[in-house]
Amino acid sequence: MRTLTYYVATTLDGFIAGPDGGDPTGPDGFLTVTPDYLEHIVTHYPETLPAPARAALGVTAPGTRFDTVVEGRRSYQLGLDAGITDAYPHLRHYVFSRSLTETPDAAVEVVSTDPLEKVRELKAQDGKGIWLVGGGELAGALYPEIDELVLKVNPVTIGTGIPLFARKSETNPRTFTLTDHTVLPSGAAFLTYTRA
Repeated sequence: MRTLTYYVATTLDGFIAGPDGGDPTGPDGFLTVTPDYLEHIVTHYPETLPAPARAALGVTAPGTRFDTVVEGRRSYQLGLDAGITDAYPHLRHYVFSRSLTETPDAAVEVVSTDPLEKVRELKAQDGKGIWLVGGGELAGALYPEIDELVLKVNPVTIGTGIPLFARKSETNPRTFTLTDHTVLPSGAAFLTYTRA
């Protein structure tokens, strides 16, 4: 069975975006993409780079971890605002939305049904892993199905914003085991946790 990995950048205090939901690595963002951070992604997670970045960096490696990407409507909107209708044409791309009635790109499938049901269907299919980009609302909805967390922890706090998981229900603790870690000279840490 395929695994669902929430691979996401976060602050030390657990936020994946500011209160406005904007791109945390953009011009007005609070996350700095340092050379060692980018090199680590190119080396270990090349398939997670959006197509424009892959082209600019000359990255052609298909990657070994993921062949499918899922994201929420607000995360997808960041690409649309930049004029990109499919940031990941090298992956099967699903966007979960109840407000987006048609896809802006033939290669992107818009899913308006229950995210848990769709992800369980995807996990039962053959293939590599499934990458959950975010955002926090979709991560909260998919919480029971997340098998692995790969947190790109940046050495910054912001005090408030979009949390890793936006939950609207009761507390539901899950235990994860640290299975890999890399601390970069710039201070960022890539932490991999597998559900126990």
